[in-house]
Formats: sequence, C-alpha cells, structure tokens
Amino acid sequence: MRLLSRRWWLAVPLLALVYAAGTVPLPYYSLGPGPARAVEPLIRFEERDRFESSGTFVLTSVAFRQLTPLGMIRAWLDRDLDVVGRDVLYPDGQSEQQERQRSISQMDQSKIDAAYVVLEELVGYPERHGEGVLIEGVVPGCAAEGELFVGDVIEAIDGTAVSDVRDARRALEEIGPRERIRFDLDVDGEDETVTLVRGPCADGDEPLIGVSMIEAFPFEVTIASGGIGGPSAGLAWALGLYDLMTPGDLTSGATIAVTGALGADGTVYPIGGVEEKVAAAASAGAEVLVVPRDNLAEARTADTGDVRLIAVGSFDDAIDRLTAVA
Repeated sequence: MRLLSRRWWLAVPLLALVYAAGTVPLPYYSLGPGPARAVEPLIRFEERDRFESSGTFVLTSVAFRQLTPLGMIRAWLDRDLDVVGRDVLYPDGQSEQQERQRSISQMDQSKIDAAYVVLEELVGYPERHGEGVLIEGVVPGCAAEGELFVGDVIEAIDGTAVSDVRDARRALEEIGPRERIRFDLDVDGEDETVTLVRGPCADGDEPLIGVSMIEAFPFEVTIASGGIGGPSAGLAWALGLYDLMTPGDLTSGATIAVTGALGADGTVYPIGGVEEKVAAAASAGAEVLVVPRDNLAEARTADTGDVRLIAVGSFDDAIDRLTAVA
C-alpha cells in the first residue's frame, strides 16, 4: 500500500505537467491555410445587369491559432504550418480586440477601394456619383477612430448638406479647429449623428478629424466578407465585381484563386501569408492563383502543385492577364 501511495504522489506532478502542456497558452501562434471562399455570391449591386461567371473566383485566407506547448510541437511537425511570435500578429503591443478592429477596418476599406476601381472603369465614376460623401479610410489615433467608420456616408456637416467631397471639405474649413463638428450619417440605411472635435493624431500635433473621403457611389454595392479581415481580398473583390458587371467571362469556367491588396488607383500591393495562401488555393482545387508581382518569388517557394501562378502589378494588368489565359 505504501508503494502504491508513493507512486500516486509521484504521478501528480507528471499529470499536472501533461495538463499544462496541452492547455497553457504560449505567446506563439500557428499560421496555416485558411478557407477559400467563392467571391461572386458575396457581391450585390443595383441598377446593372448581372452576368454570372461559368467558373469561380475564390479569395484565399490564412488561419491562425494560439499554441500550447503540445500544439507548438504539432505545428513544428506540420509542413503546412508556420510558427510565429505574438508580435507578428499583434504589433506595437496591441490587444487582440484592437487588432481585430484594425483588421475589419482594412477589409472594409478593401471593399470600398475595389468598388471604386471597378466603377471608375465601367460607369464613369467618380464624375457620376451619388449624394453624400463616402468614408474611404479612418486614420488610427485620430479623433474619428471608433466614431466614424469606413463605409459610412456623410450626408451633412453641422447642418449643411454635402453632395460631394468638395462640399465636405468646404464645410470643414469653415469650422474652427477647436469647435465641435456634427456629422449626419447614413450607416447601412439608418440615420445616425456623431459629434467630434479635431485632435492631434498619433504622428503629429496638428488637430485633425482623420478620415479620407471619396464621392458616394452612384448605386449601392454591397460585399459580405463575414468574419474575414485584412486588406488582401481587395483584388479578389474587384475581379469578381468586374466579371459580374460585364458580359464576358474572365474565369473561362475555371476556379481562379486571388490574393492581393488593391489601392483606389488600381495598384496591387503585396500581402503576407503567401505560402499559406498557395496551399489554400491548391486545397480549393484552383487551377490559377493570381498574386501581387512583389509576392511572386515567395509564392514560388511553396508547393504549388498543379496551381499556375499569375503575377500582376495592377487591376488592369490582372484583367489583361486573365483575358490572355482565357
């Protein structure tokens, strides 16, 4: 009986160690291929005919999870996973909530910029535009952060209706730097009012609101991104929207994966997690993966399998390359 009792007490630390190895979170995360989602079913617009594609544009994503000691060992042994420190995913000491908000804001801006590029190409926007001013971006650390959001439409400033960006800038210039400013907004079809005072932004002392504005779209365009965040779906949204609004078919019946951040000027910018997105494209059965030109060398280091890489530097470049492939 004494021997059994001793063995039991010796087992307690071992059991505690095993429990900790499987449950105690470490400041490390695994990065791996995330889900690939079909783009075009997530896009809606008005006042235009809709031309469905015979194939599919899919956006690729990266999945990450915090690791325990046992999870880290599994991640090291998995060829499809990378292990990174917390500072890679949450720079500058940001909390998970702060980073999540930033990621969602980046996604919202990617949708706005994608629609900007396509509408400019197809419908004479921004010369032809709707009433009000669309918030295209919010500068972190400025007065607007957490109060005004990407996609909000400014309808009036201090009671003065604004029909375009010039009206909005003129109205703001007439208000003193320390005075309260009332914004009347259309937020997803609901009227809201926000009052702000200009303040110094994170990188300077000049009092600012901290938003970038563009003309409102001439008709409603909505894109449902779900829980996916970050800027890297911009090119995918633009190609999907363009294909739906034009009678041609850029997919030619194929599954085409796309990744790349897109600026309002049509420039395609590099993104992170390229190797994981190559794997996600292969898992989705994509024949082609469109990547930013600056990511091509990194993408080639991954196991591309049967996936053909197409590198592009702009939205027009992507249209030309896909048309040539078709």
